[in-house]
Amino acid sequence: MTHSSTQVIKKRLLADFNAVMSETDQLLELVAKEGGDKAGALRTKVERNLNSAKQQLRSLEDAVMEKTRAGVHATDDYVHENPWQTMAVAAGLSAAVGAMIGLLLCRR
Repeated sequence: MTHSSTQVIKKRLLADFNAVMSETDQLLELVAKEGGDKAGALRTKVERNLNSAKQQLRSLEDAVMEKTRAGVHATDDYVHENPWQTMAVAAGLSAAVGAMIGLLLCRR
């Protein structure tokens, strides 16, 4: 799943969530005023939209988990294929962070 398709899913999910919230407000107002058949029809529509939003949320969660797993596997493969380069990068970053902390502490 690409970044753009994830964005599309997020936008759809947000739109569905907003629709559910709007319909829930309408349902509460209608029940407060009337009740009956109109409230039942609106309730069914709200439940349908809520289920759709839940399904899209699950799809988005699955996509994020899949991307995370792919990133973890790629990182793991890189580290196993290039252990010395990985250690050099880690040592360089550690030295840079240590130097920055040392400079900050000396300023005080």
